[in-house]
Amino acid sequence: MATYKILGMDCAEEVGPLRRELEPLVRDPERLAFDVLNGTLTVDLSAEVTDDAIRSAVARTGMKAEPWSEGRSGAGAAHRRQRLIGTVVSSIGVLAAMVLQAWSHGTWWAAIDSDAYGAALPSIIAAAIAIIAGAWQVLPKAISAARHLRPDMNLLMVVAVIGAAAIGEWLEGAMVAFLFAVSLALESWSVGRARRAVEALLDLAPDVVRVRTPAGEQDVAPAAVTVGSIFIVKPGERIALDGEVVAGESEVDQAPITGESRLVPKRSGDGLYAGTINGSAVLEVRSTKPAGDTTLAQIIRLVGSASAKRALAEQWVDRFARIYTPVILGLALLIWLVPPLLLGGVWSDWTYRALVLLVIGCPCALVISTPVTIVAGLAAAARRGVLVKGGIHLEVPARLRSLAVDKTGTLTRGEPRVRQVVAMSGHDERSVVAIAAALDAHSTHPLARAIVTHAGEMGISIAPAAMVTALPGRGVTGMVGGVAHWMGSHRLLEERNQERPEVHTQLEALEREGNSVVVLGNDQHVCGFVCLGDEVRPEARAAVAALHAAGIEHIVMLSGDNKGTADLIARQVGIDAVEAELLPADKVAAIERLIERYGAVGMVGDGINDAPALGRATLGIAMGAAGSDAAIETADVALMSDDLGAVAWLVLHSRRTLGIIRQNIMFALGVKVLFLALAVTGHASLWAAIAADAGASLLVIMNGLRLLRLHAPPPRLGPTSRASVQALP
Repeated sequence: MATYKILGMDCAEEVGPLRRELEPLVRDPERLAFDVLNGTLTVDLSAEVTDDAIRSAVARTGMKAEPWSEGRSGAGAAHRRQRLIGTVVSSIGVLAAMVLQAWSHGTWWAAIDSDAYGAALPSIIAAAIAIIAGAWQVLPKAISAARHLRPDMNLLMVVAVIGAAAIGEWLEGAMVAFLFAVSLALESWSVGRARRAVEALLDLAPDVVRVRTPAGEQDVAPAAVTVGSIFIVKPGERIALDGEVVAGESEVDQAPITGESRLVPKRSGDGLYAGTINGSAVLEVRSTKPAGDTTLAQIIRLVGSASAKRALAEQWVDRFARIYTPVILGLALLIWLVPPLLLGGVWSDWTYRALVLLVIGCPCALVISTPVTIVAGLAAAARRGVLVKGGIHLEVPARLRSLAVDKTGTLTRGEPRVRQVVAMSGHDERSVVAIAAALDAHSTHPLARAIVTHAGEMGISIAPAAMVTALPGRGVTGMVGGVAHWMGSHRLLEERNQERPEVHTQLEALEREGNSVVVLGNDQHVCGFVCLGDEVRPEARAAVAALHAAGIEHIVMLSGDNKGTADLIARQVGIDAVEAELLPADKVAAIERLIERYGAVGMVGDGINDAPALGRATLGIAMGAAGSDAAIETADVALMSDDLGAVAWLVLHSRRTLGIIRQNIMFALGVKVLFLALAVTGHASLWAAIAADAGASLLVIMNGLRLLRLHAPPPRLGPTSRASVQALP
C-alpha cells in the first residue's frame, strides 16, 4: 500500500476526476481510498500499477501527488501557503485596480462603474495581476475538465473570468478571481478546522514517558517503550500508553477515550488507556501495547479514515452536481446566443448575463456543505466516545425504528454475583457459602469466582477442599472438613437421585425468578442453594427510556440465557420484547425478521460473540469497545464506554447532522435559484454573484461546524473535576 498527499484535493468534488483517471489503471475501485479530510490517496500498488503511473494519472487531473507518511504534512502546508499567497496577491491587485481606476478618472465612482468611465490601462494591468494570482492554481483543473468534457466549478470560474476580460470588464473579472480564491481558501479552512478537531486527539498523549530502568527513571519517547516496560504516571499527568496498573491506587478521567462523565477508580490489575488523565496518586503501570497500537491510536486512525466512507447525502450531492454543472453551462450558452441571434439583443449585454449565470451557477456551497458537516459530525461523536466508521454510518441512526440488544455486557454488567443463599437440612447461610467457596477455591469459572468473592465479602476464611474433581458440564466434588460434598447444576441433583419434591418445587421457583441456581449437598442430604445472577446496569432503565424517547419504536432483547432470566431483566429495564435461549444463528434470524417488519434495525452487542448479528443489522453497534481490538473492528459504530445511553445520543446526533445537511442544501439551492432569476433578468452583477456564492459557502461551512460544539460530553462528575486533577502538583 502506498499513500500520497494530493496537492489540490481540497473538497469531495475533486475525488471524481481522480477516480476517472485512476480506476482504469488499478481496475478494482476497492484498491483506491480517498481521505478528503487529510487530502490523501491510498492505493494498492502492484507490478502493473507503479508509483510513476499513479503520479502521471494524478497530474492529468491538474493536481499533484507527493509521497505521504503519518505526521508528514510539509507538502500540504506548502500548498496551503501558496494558495494563501495567491489570495493575498489577488486581493492587493483588486484593491490596486480600484485605486488606479479612481485615480485615472479623478473620482471614486469610476472604480464602481467602469462601464460609464472605461477601464484605464494601469487598472487593467493591476486587474490582470489579480486574475492570474487568484486563478493560477485553478487553471490546471479547469483545463483537465475541458479536455475530458466534464465541466466543473473550476471550469465555470475560469470561463467567467476570461469572458469578463474579453468584454472589457477587467475589474469585475479580477473580483471574481479574488472571491473565488477566497471561497476555495474558506473551503480549505473548513476542512482544516474539522481536521484539527481530529488531530486534537493526538494531543491527548504526552510526548514522553517516564520509564523505570535499572539506572533509574528516564524520560523516553512513547514509540521507544517496549511492551512490558514499567512506567510512572504522576498525579494530574496524562497517560502515554495503554497499560495495566501494577502499583498504586488512583482515580482516572477516561472521558477523552470513553466519554464517561465520572472519574474511574483504578488499582492493581486494572487497565489504563493512553490519553486519559491520572488523578491524585502516583501509578506504576506496565505497558501492554506499543504506541502505534494503543486504543487512542486506533481511534485516531478510524476517525481519520472515516471521511473516506461517504454518506448517502454526499453521494447524492455529487450526482446532482454532475448533472447540475453541465446544465448551468448549457443554460449560459443559450442565454449568450439565443437573445442576440434570434431576438436582436445586444451581444455585450447578454454575454455579461451569461457570465453572471456561470458564476452563480458554481456549485461550491452545495458541494462543500455535506462533507464538512459529516466530518464535523464524526469528530464530535469521537469526542463523545462514539466511533462512527464513516459518514455512511452516521446517517443510519436517524432512520432506526427498531433496536436489538444483547443482554450480557449490554443491559447487565456481565459479571455474575450471589443474589441469595438458601440453607437447608440444618445448615445456615455461612456454612453453605463456606463449603461452596472451599469447593470453588481454585476454579476460574465465573460462577465459582462469584461465590468465592461473596465468601470474602462475608468475612469467611476459605480453606480449599481436598480431592476436588470436576464434573464437566455438571459441577464439582471434593472433601470439606473430612466430609464428601458435591456442588453443581439441577442436572447433577437429578443424577444423584436426591431431588425430593419440596427441593424440586423450591428449585423451580428460584429458577423462574431468573436465578442461576447452584445446588450444594453431601451423601446424606441437600445442604442448600446458592442463587446467582448478572446485575442490571444502574443506567440501563434510563438508557432504554431515552431510546424510546428518541423515537425507537421497538426494543428487543436477544439473549442466549434462559427465558426466565431474560424476562426478568427485560421487565426491570423496560424492554418491549424478549427472545431467549438463542444461538448466534438464531440471533441473525431474529434480526432478519425485525428488518422485514421495521426496515432499519440496529444491533447492540459486545462485538465478538454477536458478530454475525452485528453484521446482519442495518447498523451494528459494539458496546464497551475500549480495550477490545476485535470489538472496534467488528461493528459500524463502537461505543468506547459501557454506556447504552450513548446510543440514544447517537440517534439524536445523527438526526441533527442530517437536519444541518438539509438546511445547507436548501439554503445553497435557494441562493442559486434567486440569483439565476436575477442573472437572467439582468439585475445581478459579476461581483455580486461571486460574493453571494462565497457568502453562501461560508454560511454552510459555519453551520456544519456547529456540530463540533453541539452535544458536548456531559460535565464531569465525581469528587475531583478535570480542572482540579490537572492542577495537582
